Amino acid sequence: MKKFMKIAALVLIAAIFIGTFVFLYQKSQPEEVSYQILKAETKDLVQTTVATGKIEPRDEVEIKPQISGIIAEVYKEAGQTVQEGEVIAKVKVIPELGTLNSAESRVRLAEMNGKQAETDLERMEKLYEGKLVSNEEYEQTLLAAKQAREELQAAKDNLEIVKEGITKSSASFSSTLIRSTITGLILDVPIKVGNSVIMSNTFNDGTTIATVADMSDLIFRGNVDETEVGRIREGIPVKITLGALQNMKFDATLEYISPKSTENNGANQFEIKAAISVPDSVTIRSGYSANAEMVLQHAEGALTIPESALEFSNDSTFVYVLTDSVPVQKFERRQVVTGISNGIDTEVKQGLKAGEAVRGLKIEK
Repeated sequence: MKKFMKIAALVLIAAIFIGTFVFLYQKSQPEEVSYQILKAETKDLVQTTVATGKIEPRDEVEIKPQISGIIAEVYKEAGQTVQEGEVIAKVKVIPELGTLNSAESRVRLAEMNGKQAETDLERMEKLYEGKLVSNEEYEQTLLAAKQAREELQAAKDNLEIVKEGITKSSASFSSTLIRSTITGLILDVPIKVGNSVIMSNTFNDGTTIATVADMSDLIFRGNVDETEVGRIREGIPVKITLGALQNMKFDATLEYISPKSTENNGANQFEIKAAISVPDSVTIRSGYSANAEMVLQHAEGALTIPESALEFSNDSTFVYVLTDSVPVQKFERRQVVTGISNGIDTEVKQGLKAGEAVRGLKIEK
């Protein structure tokens, strides 16, 4: 029995030893590595760049009052269309006390001068009828009376303007009625009845009564990096994609490239503008975020391989060309000359032929 136990123990130890040796041997052997096999293909290749920005109307106008006062009426609201000259709001004038006193004083003085001029004219007419004065003297007195009447009317009109911002004789040209200066869509009416408004002057831009824009003429405004701005030009076609309408693309034409850069997050960028063609059936709102895709370069019938097959070393570019696949994959490292890239495929100008297979990414087991 003891002999049997000894033999079993020796067999077990030997099995463990052999199993450990086999395990360590297998672990020490290099794993067989497999790679994706990619073929060089001939296709048209287009390199593009994408500029981010937003959609806005070409003509957007802020309507401001010509007088200061308080909003008495608001006749329009955002989203409504308005014609040029149409009234948007009405301002009630709150006269400044000093100006009001001065205007009232001017009226009183004009009335006194007017009464005196009329009295002088009555006397002169009696003398003129009796042929006691010359025609010249009578005409001078008559002229003075007419001037006094005009001055009185001007003083009264000025007082009306100070009080009401309007005169009866010029009601259709009232500056208290805030009118649109263009035909378009009202984008915003930031004021309410009772708000104080001021006219623009040297020290203040004035209160905005409404913002009106022509939404039939839209542009894309965005920025292009300085590394790409040299490869675009005015007049090239642009494809616009909107964040709010991602399933649609709109044709546009690049019409402006800024001659001066602006710094944005440490990068120099150039502003661009593109005119958009929008079908009548589509509604685009001002301020939509958008991307503009522009063609930088294109190559027809180019020999291409996926960019993942390239290896970059210093200033050189290499690929691994498949030379054998049985029993294991074998590759030859070869230098190539590349052309343009669209971020997925790259043009190969020299070093590779159509149909040759190259090594791609490693296949994970």
